Amino acid sequence: MLPVRLKSLKAEVRFMGSKRTDSVTPETFLTKLQNGNSIKEFRGGQTIFVQGQQADTVFHLQKGRVKMTVLSERGKEAVIGMVEPGQFFGESSLVAGHPLRMASATSVGRSTVLAFEKEAVVRLLHENVEFADLFVSYTLARTVRVEEDLVDQLFNSTEKRLARVLLLLANFGQEGKPQPVIPRISQETLAQMVGASRSRVSSFLNKFRELGFIDYNAGVNGGLLVNSSLLSVALRE
Repeated sequence: MLPVRLKSLKAEVRFMGSKRTDSVTPETFLTKLQNGNSIKEFRGGQTIFVQGQQADTVFHLQKGRVKMTVLSERGKEAVIGMVEPGQFFGESSLVAGHPLRMASATSVGRSTVLAFEKEAVVRLLHENVEFADLFVSYTLARTVRVEEDLVDQLFNSTEKRLARVLLLLANFGQEGKPQPVIPRISQETLAQMVGASRSRVSSFLNKFRELGFIDYNAGVNGGLLVNSSLLSVALRE
């Protein structure tokens, strides 16, 4: 078994959830892209784009959370990632030879996104080195995340995979943050992310709760509280 390393997990979450302090921010994107963007609001469960659609827009999540899924030819759906505020998604539209969406994006709860026209983003990548550096850094971090997800699926148990998913969803590792609460997320979605049956995921969630690793109905909106002690499961040999 390959354990999920503490430094790797912390670095993953810190990058994906951090706010940049330099001059390249979502606000500067609005200025630099001028009329090449628009702000869109989505309700919970609303589709942002569908697998197989024309890929002509790049998105940046401002508020909320977005679920990325793929559907097989046999109709089996799998969750391949959750987009957090401050992250891009739909960026595969920038890759030559990929005119269609490779996955679907669905809003989890209410969300606000910036939608950038593909041509505007490509133009800025060529004209602004600072923006290009940021975008390349983001895509590289996304690639590393995908590789670690694959290693997790191949070598780790369902229990460890679930612990890792919960820690990442709870933004574990961000400095100066209190114990994090995950907004409501269905066990079916967690099962798709982990790659296990819903009943098995439910069994481990109950086990985690009994051990004090998680707590249901926490926070104002009844989210899922994840305690840092859950890390002991993710790091278990």
